[in-house]
This record gives sequence, C-alpha cells and structure tokens, in this order.
Amino acid sequence: MFFWGYDLTYFLFMIPCLILSLYCSAKVNTTFSKYSKIANRRGLTGAQAAYQVLSSNGVTGVKIEPVSGKLTDHFDPRTNTIRLSESVYNSPTVAAVGVAAHEAGHAVQHAQGYMPNKIRSAIVPVANFGSKLSWILIFVGFLLPVQYNFVITLGIVFFSFSVLFTLVTLPVEFNASKRALETIKGANLLYEDEYSGAKKTLSAAAMTYVAAAATAIAQLLRLLLLANRRR
Repeated sequence: MFFWGYDLTYFLFMIPCLILSLYCSAKVNTTFSKYSKIANRRGLTGAQAAYQVLSSNGVTGVKIEPVSGKLTDHFDPRTNTIRLSESVYNSPTVAAVGVAAHEAGHAVQHAQGYMPNKIRSAIVPVANFGSKLSWILIFVGFLLPVQYNFVITLGIVFFSFSVLFTLVTLPVEFNASKRALETIKGANLLYEDEYSGAKKTLSAAAMTYVAAAATAIAQLLRLLLLANRRR
C-alpha cells in the first residue's frame, strides 16, 4: 500500500503543488517585506486605512484592534472585529495600507451580506469537522480489506467539504482585494505609484489561496485514484 505518498501519484499530484505553495509563500513574504519598507506619503497607518475603507462604504460598528504576529491580519465576523498585525496596525507603509484595506474589505462583505462570504461561513463547521474526520476514515479504510472500501469513500466525501471551502474562499478573497483597491483609488488613500505597490502586495497574497485550492484539488484527485486502484 502506497497511501502515505511513496508512489507515482504523490509526485504527479502533490510535488508540483508543494513547489507552487512554497513559491507563493516566499512571494508574499518578499513582496510584503519590500513594500513594508516604503512609507506612504500621506502618512496613513494600517488602522487608519481600514477605517477609511469602512467609512467610504458606509459601514459602522466594526472594531479595529492590533494582534501579535506577522501577517496575522484577519477579520473576525463573530465579533465584527478587524485585527491587524503589529507591522500593519500602526505602520504608515504602502503594504500596511493594502493589507488593512483588504481586511476592511472583508468587513464590508460581512456588512453587505456578500453571498459567497455567507456560503463560506455556512461551510466552515462542516469543513472543519470533515477535515478532522476524513483522514481518520481514509487511513482506517486503507488498512481494512477491500470489501470495506465504503469507509474510504466516506472519508473522501468528508474531505470534499474541505476542498469546497478552499474553492469558495477564492471569490471571497479576490472580492475583498477588489473592494480594497477600489476604495484606495477612489478615496485617494495612496498616490498612483504607491497604489501599484499595494496591488502587488494583495496579488501576491491572493496567490497563496490559489495554491491552497490547487493543493486541495490535487489531493482529492489523488485519493480518488488510490481508492479506485483498490477496487
């Protein structure tokens, strides 16, 4: 049994995705680092940029607070709070404005009931449960005789919910960046040359989600192939 990856399917499906993920991770880090060293000429901090995006879209009642770590920025819909990392919250850089505006874009999605965002939120519990249970079922299924292949199939079904979550995440992330960039330009938060840096930062970040989706799909295809091979 070659379930743990020592077979051709691992090299065909997972190695390319691993390389893509490493590239995207390195790209977002180097891009963020580059534009974190360039101060925007308006002196706008990440927290101020997030507030401007909310205000420009008529969204109120959203808290903006700092959080420890690097690139730990996120919007928490449960508490309606934008949390910005230390390198973004009080930082008046091009990268900080782009990242903060993106997270504010998620808050705007939440406030306006953006449908893909609603779908993603609905999938979260099932995806979390499925991702934990799926691998247990798949592992046990491969240890059992062939007549118990239904256990593997059940595991793959649960894993599919995780794949679906990564796919639904793509339009949500792309739309948040679109909203952010439109507001940055429309409200003149950055000068034209600085806007380009913010766009590159968000584009690099978006590719990490593309890599995650590609990896999830490749893993699903690999599991289907291995399960079919047992029949």
